[in-house]
Amino acid sequence: MVLRSDRKGKLNIYSTHYLDASATRVHDQSEVDEAGTLTERVFKSKEMLLLNLHEHDTLAPYEKMLFEMWGNKIQTLCLLPLMSGNTLLGVLKLAQCDEQVFTTTNLKLLRQIAERVSIAIDNALAYREIQRLKERLVDENLALTEQLNNVESEFGEIIGRSEAMNNVLKQVEMVAQSDSTVLILGETGTGKELIARAIHNLSGRNGRRMVKMNCAAMPAGLLESDLFGHERGAFTGASAQRIGRFELADKSSLFLDEVGDMPLELQPKLLRVLQEQEFERLGSNKLIQTDVRLIAATNRDLKQMVIDREFRSDLYYRLNVFPIHLPPLRERPDDIPLLVKAFTFKIARRMGRNIDSIPAETLRTLTRMEWPGNVRELENVIERAVLLTRGNVLQLSLPERDIVEAPRTPAVLPEEGEDEYQLIVRVLKESNGVVAGPKGAAQRLGLKRTTLLSRMKRLGINKDELV
Repeated sequence: MVLRSDRKGKLNIYSTHYLDASATRVHDQSEVDEAGTLTERVFKSKEMLLLNLHEHDTLAPYEKMLFEMWGNKIQTLCLLPLMSGNTLLGVLKLAQCDEQVFTTTNLKLLRQIAERVSIAIDNALAYREIQRLKERLVDENLALTEQLNNVESEFGEIIGRSEAMNNVLKQVEMVAQSDSTVLILGETGTGKELIARAIHNLSGRNGRRMVKMNCAAMPAGLLESDLFGHERGAFTGASAQRIGRFELADKSSLFLDEVGDMPLELQPKLLRVLQEQEFERLGSNKLIQTDVRLIAATNRDLKQMVIDREFRSDLYYRLNVFPIHLPPLRERPDDIPLLVKAFTFKIARRMGRNIDSIPAETLRTLTRMEWPGNVRELENVIERAVLLTRGNVLQLSLPERDIVEAPRTPAVLPEEGEDEYQLIVRVLKESNGVVAGPKGAAQRLGLKRTTLLSRMKRLGINKDELV
C-alpha cells in the first residue's frame, strides 16, 4: 500500500511479501521519491493500472525490490486507486510472477477490496486529524489561560477589599505553591469554588485543568464510581470502562465540594488515596498511582460531625492540614458595593443591556441586608434587578422572603444579676466549649453561631480558656 508522505514529493510504502508456498511473510516500510514511479501515474490518472514489467524496462529500477526477491522473472503489477469520493488517498499495489493471476473475476474482487481499504484509510486519517486538532485545542487553551492570567489580577473573579477577604487571600498566597491539602470552610454561597480555583491557578499545577466533584446528595456507589472509576462489568449497568476523577486529576488539583456530605462508608477509601497516592478502579485489582493535590470544601462543622461520629476523625485531620475560613457576606459589608457594581456590569453585558449607574440608596439598602445566601444570593438579586431595569439606572426589586425564620427561643435564661458576659461564659462551660450543633452554646442561647462568635469577640471571650 502506498500513501503520500507528509514530506513533499515523497511516498510511504507499506509492504508485505510472501516468499514461498508456506506463506512466509516479510513486512517492510520505506519512503521513496514519487517522481517517475508507477504510483505517480495512478495518482495523476486515478485509474487502475495493469502491466507486465521486465527487468530491463525503464521503470524496472523503481521496482528493484521485486526483482531482488524474485530474480529476473516477469512481474505482473496491478495498481488500484484508493478513493474517498473524488479524493485519492493512496494506491493499493499487487505484484505476481504469474501473468494469469489477474483475471477479470479477480480484478472485480480486488476493486471491491480496494473500496473497503479506502474506507479504513479514510477513517484512520480522519481520526488522526481529530487527534491533531484536539492537541492543538489543548495547546491553544493553555496559551489562552496563560494570557488571561497575565491580563487579569492574580485572583481572577474574587472581589473584595475588606480586611476579612484580604486575610483569606493572604492565606491563599501562602498555601498555593505547596502541595498541601486545603480545607475551605464557609457558609453556602461564600465563593468556596473561586478560592479553590485561585489556589490551583497560583500553584505549579496550573498547566492542567482543575477537576471538580460535588459530594452532596450522591449515593455511595455512584460517588465511588465517579471518584475512582470502574471497569466494564463492575456492576449492573457498567457497560464500559470509566475513568474516575482522581485519575483525571493526575498532576493537577481535585476540588471536592461539600466533602462533609460524603457517606461514612466511602471515607476510608478517600483517606487511603490521600495517604498512599494510589487506588483501584471498581472491579479491578490493579493499583493506579496518582499525583493529585486535594482541595476540599464544606459548609458543615466537621469538628462537630467528628464528635457526633458523622465524620471520621482520621480523615478530618488529613483534610484539615491548612484550613481557610471564608467569612459570610454579612461580616464583610464593605465589599457589598464592589460586588454589586461588578455583578451589575457583568450581567448587563451578558444580557446586552446598557446599565451604567447604580443609585447610592440602592447600595445602602443592599449593604444593610443580612444575606443568608451570601454572595450567590446577592448575585441572584442583581440579576433580577437587571432583568427588570428599563433604562441605564439599576432599579432594585427585592423579592419577598419565601422563608421566614421563627424567632429562636433561648433554652437558657440569665440568672439573677447575671450580665451578658457571665451568661455566655457559663453556657460555654456547660457546653464544654462547643459553639455550634444541637448541644452547642449558640443553640442553648437561642443565637446563630455567627452571632454568638461575634459577641464573644466583642466581649473578649476565648472558649479555649474555659474548657
